[in-house]
Amino acid sequence: MTNSIPTKIVINCSTGVREVLELTQAEIDEREAMAIQSEADRVADEEAAQAKAEAKASGVAKLAELGLTAEEISAITGA
Repeated sequence: MTNSIPTKIVINCSTGVREVLELTQAEIDEREAMAIQSEADRVADEEAAQAKAEAKASGVAKLAELGLTAEEISAITGA
């Protein structure tokens, strides 16, 4: 049977004594909140990157509609 409560290792640097301690409920709640925030940040970053790519593609298309060549668009956008 395995212990389902997460643990942490605490090392006393002065003595070198290591202890394996169960996390408190507050520590477990904090870890869960951090995991949720991390996932939200990852999704937001992904959405921002997608929006930036779409804006760039739209800009390139508009420049092409104005009659610029691929070389001119590349020179302007650095792509």
